[in-house]
Amino acid sequence: MPQHASAKKRVRTNERDRVKNRTVKSQVRGAVKKLRTALGEEEAPGALRQAHSVLDNATRKGVLHRKTVDRMKSRLAKAVNRAAAA
Repeated sequence: MPQHASAKKRVRTNERDRVKNRTVKSQVRGAVKKLRTALGEEEAPGALRQAHSVLDNATRKGVLHRKTVDRMKSRLAKAVNRAAAA
């Protein structure tokens, strides 16, 4: 157990941040899954826009690193383009 006041506060803030990060990551996974199931269908571009928005939001909140999100967005766009061409 933490002894110092600052350590006690870190426990509280870490738990608060963990819950927030978990929520955002869950939204990211949901948006990506929705996009992957929509590949090759008419709603794929809309799902891609939604996924990009959720990923950008995760970056803004500091949950995911900017370059990680850029890489994910690139791969998702590539998958949508491949599915549309096929």
